[in-house]
Amino acid sequence: MRRCLGITLLAISVYPCVVAQEAPATGTRTVARRVAPAYPDLARQSNLEGLVRLRVTVAPEGSVNAVEVLGGNPVLAKSAQDAVSAWRWTPAAHETKEIVELRFHH
Repeated sequence: MRRCLGITLLAISVYPCVVAQEAPATGTRTVARRVAPAYPDLARQSNLEGLVRLRVTVAPEGSVNAVEVLGGNPVLAKSAQDAVSAWRWTPAAHETKEIVELRFHH
């Protein structure tokens, strides 16, 4: 059975495989490169679903300096945190804080 990931960020939709949806991010920057979160085996075996909310500190050049979990199941949160850590945003004049929400479902 194939599972797909629906990501929506700033009104842009992408559908790579795995299962998670992203709510529009708050902030002024645009994501230039996304990495889809892995759906953890434990979550899949347990039919675990849910929302993970993250606060991402983005450096001026667009790399991620820090990812703070604001809420969500710890099993899903670790996967979301790992994926968003590899994201890149467009450059800006200064460091920014971005809010990202990932919804895992099957």
